[in-house]
Amino acid sequence: MLTPLVRAPSRLVASSGRSLLVCSCPTLTARRLSAASCHQRPPPPPPSSTRYFSSAKSSPNQQRGADLVRRRQLLNRVKEYQLTKGKNGKKIDFDMSINKPNVREVLKGKYPAKAHAKKVKEWIVANGGDAEGVIYLEGQKTRMNEDNDQEVPFRQRRYFFYLTGCDLPDCYLAYDLKTEKSTLFIPPIDPDEVIWSGLPLSPEEALQKFEIDDCKTSDDVNSYLSGPSTAKSTVYAISNQVSDETTFLAFNNKNFDLLKMAIEECRTIKTPYEVALITHANNVSTAAHAAVMAAAKSATNERELEAIFLKSCIERGCRNQAYSSILASGTAAATLHYVRNDQPLAGKLNLLVDAGAEKDCYASDITRTFPINGKFSPESRAIYDIVLRMQKEAIESLKEGVNWDEVHAQAHRTAIAGLLELGILKGDPKAIFDSRTSVAFFPHGLGHYLGMDTHDCGGQPNYADKDPMFRYLRKRGTLPAGAVITVEPGIYFCRFIIEPYLKDEKHKIFIDEKVLEKYWEVGGVRIEDNLLITKDGYENLTETPKETADVEAIVAA
Repeated sequence: MLTPLVRAPSRLVASSGRSLLVCSCPTLTARRLSAASCHQRPPPPPPSSTRYFSSAKSSPNQQRGADLVRRRQLLNRVKEYQLTKGKNGKKIDFDMSINKPNVREVLKGKYPAKAHAKKVKEWIVANGGDAEGVIYLEGQKTRMNEDNDQEVPFRQRRYFFYLTGCDLPDCYLAYDLKTEKSTLFIPPIDPDEVIWSGLPLSPEEALQKFEIDDCKTSDDVNSYLSGPSTAKSTVYAISNQVSDETTFLAFNNKNFDLLKMAIEECRTIKTPYEVALITHANNVSTAAHAAVMAAAKSATNERELEAIFLKSCIERGCRNQAYSSILASGTAAATLHYVRNDQPLAGKLNLLVDAGAEKDCYASDITRTFPINGKFSPESRAIYDIVLRMQKEAIESLKEGVNWDEVHAQAHRTAIAGLLELGILKGDPKAIFDSRTSVAFFPHGLGHYLGMDTHDCGGQPNYADKDPMFRYLRKRGTLPAGAVITVEPGIYFCRFIIEPYLKDEKHKIFIDEKVLEKYWEVGGVRIEDNLLITKDGYENLTETPKETADVEAIVAA
């Protein structure tokens, strides 16, 4: 997912940014253990390599043989997705083993709320907090539309969920830092409401479902907060997330700052359970992306493919989306957060799909770009190859301690090299980099933390940064092991953003307008995966195919 504003040299330009989701392939997931620094380009491939931008030449027969091998490999992958043709012959349903053994076994347990609470406690105490205080959190309330009797769709507060695993409205939590005992408060039974909604969860059932020590009804919240255990201690709560009827009179001190910071810091490092949830969401999204790819040739409008994506996720148990899906065809792909999803596909070159399912409050965020007719145009293929190289180089550099700013900067250098090769840019690569001209084509950050929120907390961005290359980078500094981050480079051809660069003396000397003219119809290309950072490398949680031959073959099928 990307950033909402892009600064051109002479004006502030409104735009939007985001990432796409597409099918995944089990054979593409790999753990990379790379010691290469993020600011270095990987060593050149051997002569036999088929890697993008390789200078190695192959004969037509060799190329046909390589294509045949790749096609057979793809068909084997398709079998893993349980390819089935409908009665009409054209319907293709890619599916996969959503419940992989490692994910399934982890998710058999309870959400690790108590482990999270203990981490938060330790952070509070380490930062000068009261070791005998009480954490108090309120879940999201049932809310009604202001002009009718329909409920606003429920979305649990992430701070509350992190310490409870409870995805129910109108609930409360008290966590005693001294005893490490958690008490969940749930709504009492309302006989009138039972008529409409059925029986709610009972305290006994809540104790079985959630990792908590005690469960009471919400009628008891204030009596608990006024009890003897809270006297002369500190209550930790989040500002603007405390009801008017809640009383903290029994507490000696009230702190509305430390808890939010503590939870945000702790959320950065994921537990195995959290990683399993994100992986599950990725697997569901992969199947949905594959279904969109397979249906693209026969679809007539973006909204048809959005419906296919949503249907595929719901069928696999993920009703909620991590964010509003982006299905941008043609030049609309140059708009980062395009969400209209209602334009015809006829006459368009490519479709950019940025969409991700949510599993139990945890997000996936995947982007793929593919040719609508099953074959990239020469211009689209050239840009796709550059973006794929940008992503692969960035991913290979990942490990604990890598500086994300440097990874982002190297992605710009790779983009510059590719655009110079095509003739879109001209001049000295270092001069182009130093002038920040590449921001016209790659205006957003390379990626962001991922977790309960698509743009997860803890990245410490600096939107006041005067350097346009880094202003919208949502993660700054080094990467810790256990964090999940997206890697989503892109190259875009947005007239509204690029044309001011063409009029600016600082930038226009580096851009060949005649060559650029051939690429406007490409719109934009973005490729996005979700990566778990490890001590010595990374694990790619996204299995969606992205090699050019694979993408073309799936769509063409």
